[in-house]
Amino acid sequence: MSSKITFIDLFAGIGGFHTALHNLGAECVFVSEWNEPARQTYRANYEKISPKIFAPENIDKTFVGDITKVDPRDIPDFDIITGGFPCQPFSQAGHKKGFDDTRGTLFFDIARIIKEKQPEAFFLENVRGLLKHDGGKTFDTIKKVLTEELGYSFYYKIIKASDYGVPQHRPRLFMVGFKDNSIKFEFPEPRELKMKMKDVFEAKEVNREIGFTLRVGGRGSGLDDRRNWDTYLVDGEVKRLTPKEGLRLQGFPDSFKFPVSETQAMKQLGNSVAVPAIQATAEQIVKALKESRSMAQALEAQVGSESSSTALDINPVLRTEELG
Repeated sequence: MSSKITFIDLFAGIGGFHTALHNLGAECVFVSEWNEPARQTYRANYEKISPKIFAPENIDKTFVGDITKVDPRDIPDFDIITGGFPCQPFSQAGHKKGFDDTRGTLFFDIARIIKEKQPEAFFLENVRGLLKHDGGKTFDTIKKVLTEELGYSFYYKIIKASDYGVPQHRPRLFMVGFKDNSIKFEFPEPRELKMKMKDVFEAKEVNREIGFTLRVGGRGSGLDDRRNWDTYLVDGEVKRLTPKEGLRLQGFPDSFKFPVSETQAMKQLGNSVAVPAIQATAEQIVKALKESRSMAQALEAQVGSESSSTALDINPVLRTEELG
């Protein structure tokens, strides 16, 4: 078993999961994202750090568009499956509330990949509304499929980005599970928020310490509009967020590139995960997997040592009997 943790990035957007796990030393081996502008941004930022994915001989099978058309057997082996999948209702036909009910949704594609590839862990993200979506039936079905039908453990929590270093609340539902049910997992403890909106704008004073959650659409509604999420009073001037501030709010490096229009860039940021929250949780997953591997290796070594010792004890006896 390789010591390097590998992962796949589904519904990848602009690669928030990729950035987070790469920062932890993990290697991405497969990406799926169907939106063409998002694919442009993704490639512009990750081709250098994950060249194998974009190599001419691999790219058709490792940087794909429509995940529903992918045969899981064609996906390289990996340790962790990640993705922020769309929240969709499941069929309640027959009231099975299981794997078959998820057909026609993008969660089904996650489930069929897990079933075929049997990764060590999953890390899924969604809007917090998934918990109560369709009267709670959607979440219950997801949990049932992952635990009862696929055999994984299941941990979940509403995580706020502001608890992990960036000044926007952005509450999201994180779901984590392991193939080895004996692995114990704890979500990371909240951390002190040191970055404020004045740091995001590089200003002396901003009208909010913690900013609005980045969204998609509805930009420029104005400072006094209740729908406002992108306009602030900065050092006495009314200013709107640009991709520069959006990157900081989502925890991406300032060096992140957008080979698309500002409108597209802001849409992509609004759809993204907050990197520091993902990274803090992924760190706990990686830690749990490495500890589990170390224990398995130690046990294997112990069994091997005991087998050798037993063989040494038995052999002289056999030789004595043979001589006699």
